[in-house]
Amino acid sequence: QVQLVESGGGWVQAGGSLRLSCAAPGSIFSINAMGWYRQAPGKQREWVAVITTGGVKNYKDSVKGRFTISRDNAINTVYLQLNSLKPEDTAVYYCNAVPHTVATSRGYNWGQGTQVTVSS
Repeated sequence: QVQLVESGGGWVQAGGSLRLSCAAPGSIFSINAMGWYRQAPGKQREWVAVITTGGVKNYKDSVKGRFTISRDNAINTVYLQLNSLKPEDTAVYYCNAVPHTVATSRGYNWGQGTQVTVSS
């Protein structure tokens, strides 16, 4: 069973920064684009950022210019640098393969996620 482990969340004031990390089995990184998703209270989980195996990146419009995704294949870790945080960024953040349909079809279970709370 594939296990993804997210960490690095916390509480910050608006304008602050956090760096999230996600560790996963090496088998995932070699074949998948990896990404970050988030789920705010009362809302559906949404995609936030993706990085392909070749390093191409893309972001949800609302986080462009503020968030940066990166990956280190040597240690099987994907990161998300969150800068200029806003209260609307408050959510539980998860990592997994992108798109989520690939994650589901390949049996990549969702991890516990890491809570990000931004106060105004």
